[in-house]
Amino acid sequence: MELNHIRNFCIIAHIDHGKSTLADRLLEITWTIDKRDIKAQTLDTMELEQERWITIKLTPVRMRYMWYELNMIDTPGHVDFQYEVSRSLASVEWCLLIVDATQWIEAQTLSNVYMAIENNLDIIPVVNKIDLPAADVEKVTNEIVSLLWCKPEEIIPVSAKTWLNVESVLKAVIERVRIPQIINPLNPHCQGEITSNSSIDKGRLGGVSDSELKALVFDSQYDSYRWVVSYVKVFAWEIKKGDILYFLNTHKKIEALDVGYFSPKYISDNKIENWSIWYIVTWLKSIRDAQVWDTVWKPANVLWPKEKPEDAKAIDWFKKVVPFIYAWVFPMDTAEYPLFKDSFEKLMLNDSALVIEPESSWALWHWYRCWFLWLLHLDIVKERLFREFDMDVIITAPQVTYKIKRPWNKVSEYSRFSPKLLNIWWKVYTEISISNPEDLPARELYESIEEPIAKCEIITPSEYIWPLMKLSQERRWILKNQTYIEWTRIMLTYELPMNELIWDFYDELKSLSSWYASMNYEFIKYSEDDLVKLDVLIAWEKVEALWLICHRSQAAYLWWKITKKLKEVVPRALFTIALQAAVWWKVVAREDLSAMRKDVTAKLYGWDITRKRKLLDKQKEWKKKMKQFWKVSLPSEAFVNLLKK
Repeated sequence: MELNHIRNFCIIAHIDHGKSTLADRLLEITWTIDKRDIKAQTLDTMELEQERWITIKLTPVRMRYMWYELNMIDTPGHVDFQYEVSRSLASVEWCLLIVDATQWIEAQTLSNVYMAIENNLDIIPVVNKIDLPAADVEKVTNEIVSLLWCKPEEIIPVSAKTWLNVESVLKAVIERVRIPQIINPLNPHCQGEITSNSSIDKGRLGGVSDSELKALVFDSQYDSYRWVVSYVKVFAWEIKKGDILYFLNTHKKIEALDVGYFSPKYISDNKIENWSIWYIVTWLKSIRDAQVWDTVWKPANVLWPKEKPEDAKAIDWFKKVVPFIYAWVFPMDTAEYPLFKDSFEKLMLNDSALVIEPESSWALWHWYRCWFLWLLHLDIVKERLFREFDMDVIITAPQVTYKIKRPWNKVSEYSRFSPKLLNIWWKVYTEISISNPEDLPARELYESIEEPIAKCEIITPSEYIWPLMKLSQERRWILKNQTYIEWTRIMLTYELPMNELIWDFYDELKSLSSWYASMNYEFIKYSEDDLVKLDVLIAWEKVEALWLICHRSQAAYLWWKITKKLKEVVPRALFTIALQAAVWWKVVAREDLSAMRKDVTAKLYGWDITRKRKLLDKQKEWKKKMKQFWKVSLPSEAFVNLLKK
């Protein structure tokens, strides 16, 4: 395929703006999939995506329209899966921006536009759902013009559901999408230099040579028969079956057992052509050997290179994701830990945003501390473990990572609390990262605590601005900017602690705005505040999974709320259970869960009061003994219910 006949683009949009529906129409028009096989959300292959009507994974697909090769990537629309969008934008030259004519520009739309601009991509704006009675095409067009500084005639109005004007999108892709160019004199179809307005930069490519191949690994999947399959965007030269390749960052040497393209299933081919999106069967088993952010390298003039040269540089394209909330994940049965570990490693191949760290203790045996992008990501991971690997797990309440500052003369004092971390702390001096409330030292041993701060953008109709501002004041938010998108819609920019977003903020935001408000957020810095550790005790035993760090002003409300909620979710026993909340080990709230009553006198007959009293006294002694030796076990539903409002 000649280079001037290749078009690489992706589709970005806010959730529920018709992105997947438009992708289905493009597949039908190009006859990529037979019309008998087309269904709603064709590219959303996971059962979970079909049930929830959301896109979780990016999906590449190759289409052929006339004599052009169109490489399209369908991306998620939810903010929790923004990392999938960023990797897609790094692998294409253009993007289709879909805006719902009935919902207008939302917060996630702005976030996607900013990422596309950062990647120096050109944008084709599309207004969808113009056939609906509530559609306001003129209003949405004016918003897009003010956002992108484009001409109104460049915006394509379509209705993906009714096929109205959908073919104009394909024509615009062919006519407007920039032709990729790169230096490669050995290929007559790849003449020319990298233009100044191109999204490709020689520095970020690590210096493209005329005699080497470089391909960016933007995604990967785990196949039961092929193991690790890497998705690559080729920037120079070509790859054939049997070629010896190198991962520059992990220093792993592989043989390309199979190469091909997506249609959208794997279609094997003889070679990977220049500047296209393909897959490579690496035959690797471990996630550590096939990183998503890595670079595939091969010298073009050597068929069987013996080793990778030291001067080969990886592509500096997109940074690795840094999740800020974490939770502990336990297997339901400790005997299933080997299967539990294997399931997580396979899931990480399909979800590059998931970060895990193994932990163990004498009481709880083995488990994982997992970092997630946000709460929906956490929920999706739990569902995928159950559906794809038949693993039922317990996930604790999510937390964020804090930093504490300690005087230098108190570092050695803290070693008696956690000696295994002392060597790390000497390297970073007095700044320590705390990802477990249990690691927080006594108050007299540190100077201050810093919590992560996020920048949050909320777009809402102007009539809901006062309830949302009141909500923000309760959550310790700081108003930074207030911009009117138009006279009926306003964008509020806040700086807020990420810990305030974890619980039920999103539900309250949607409730107060009648589901009209939308939100986008990103981490910006760490900030010092007055924070305390809130401990939870059940039957006088510590429940480390329920510990949390909160602001001192909210501690009184939280300890009352937690004890009340525990009384609802903890199963009753045959003895009284004490539910307590403590700050710095000082009990500040308590609720007693009453014991279950068993009628031990039911089998008695007659009117012998002495036998009845004897049985009741015996039961009383037995309950006292149970209270001393029996332990309370929390079911997985208790942890889930504690996250709800």
